[in-house]
Amino acid sequence: MSRVSHGPDRLGVVFDDPSLVANAGLILVATLTARLGLEALVDATIRLGRGGFAPGRKVLTLVHAMVAGGSHIDHTDVLRAGATARILGHRVMAPSTVGSFLRAFTFGHVRQLDAVIAETIRRAWAMGAGPGGRRLVIDIDSTVCQEPVRLSV
Repeated sequence: MSRVSHGPDRLGVVFDDPSLVANAGLILVATLTARLGLEALVDATIRLGRGGFAPGRKVLTLVHAMVAGGSHIDHTDVLRAGATARILGHRVMAPSTVGSFLRAFTFGHVRQLDAVIAETIRRAWAMGAGPGGRRLVIDIDSTVCQEPVRLSV
């Protein structure tokens, strides 16, 4: 039996090709956010005062990182790998910038984000994404149901 001088702990993985795109599926989300005008809508709605420059970029950085599977602010760095930032349509903000942005939020700013969400849904419905004349049910918990449960008393 021969011994190997290069064990797995001595290997490193490098993402060093600037033309590669990690999480290429983000192009669909980037296209949707661009068509909805989300960056400009956030910029026009969110007012953080001092240090609140370009909130649209910061929100889009968070949205795209979450779609790519990020669960922490530091996970926004995945958007900076290779050519990923080029397909997003906005400048990807650093994790420290996104953290400072989020720490500046008060309840009033959360209400401003509510207004952004309402307007985004209105725009999406106007583009034909809504259910038309039918009822729409969004189930956001982990239960899978075919039909809503109806309780009679």
